[in-house]
Amino acid sequence: MVNQMYLDKAEVLIEALPYIQRFNRKIVVVKYGGSAMVDDELKKNVIEDVVLLKLVGFKPIIVHGGGKEISRWVGKVGMEPHFVNGLRVTDADTMEVAEMVLGKVNKELVTLVQSLGIKAVGISGKDGGLLKVDKKLSDGEDIGFVGDIREVNPKILYDLLEKDFLPIVCPVGLDDHFQTYNINADDAACAIAEAVNAEKLAFLTDIEGVYRDPSDPDSLISELRVKEAVRLIEHGNVGGGMIPKLKNCIDAISEGVNRVHILDGRIPHSLLLEIFTNKGIGTAILREDEEKFYHEDN
Repeated sequence: MVNQMYLDKAEVLIEALPYIQRFNRKIVVVKYGGSAMVDDELKKNVIEDVVLLKLVGFKPIIVHGGGKEISRWVGKVGMEPHFVNGLRVTDADTMEVAEMVLGKVNKELVTLVQSLGIKAVGISGKDGGLLKVDKKLSDGEDIGFVGDIREVNPKILYDLLEKDFLPIVCPVGLDDHFQTYNINADDAACAIAEAVNAEKLAFLTDIEGVYRDPSDPDSLISELRVKEAVRLIEHGNVGGGMIPKLKNCIDAISEGVNRVHILDGRIPHSLLLEIFTNKGIGTAILREDEEKFYHEDN
């Protein structure tokens, strides 16, 4: 008699097959941030997931943040943080620290990917004119060197993908005067996904997904269409940091991305579970005409 454990493993592989077929040679943008960036075991899990996506024929691009690490280093060098409307002001000194820290994080991720046998190249939004920005204001107030993406030139990404490299992007860009700006990593991931017509955009976060009722842990939504997402925002079902994330998702889909996934990076291999299983474990936001994979009444 075959051990049930092996049959279960075979079942998982068979369940993944239609997803592998459907997304083969398609671009997937993974926004990597939150606790999964600071916990070594979770970091290893995420990179293993992305490497597996590459090995089964996907074309992944990682866009990473580094907010927690930047905050740690700003404190290390004895700088006092300043805030406007709850947002950290990025003065010239902070920008210098941020770029150094993001560069360090970037090359650590490159090293991890390459240790698993995949060729990776780490770039910033400066390279190849990838991210052009304007100065971002917060309710009309100056918050320093924080950039608002005006234009994405994806040529360098296409070139790297064509040569079978896995691009890893840190969110720093230049304005028309070649001044360096820090960029919100969620915004950078969205803009890049739109520019390369990504099939999928996945946000690794510190939340499980989108809930119909934030106070009810059983109300996690597996899949919702754009109109439903807009209604959730309008009716006040979501709040706090989820609002800009959901708006980013809606914008990405309106600009051609087919599916956007919000998932909990604290769960080991959440990326694989979300992309390769019928129900997934996070929330997928999809276009109005996109077929649902999972139906609540199944």
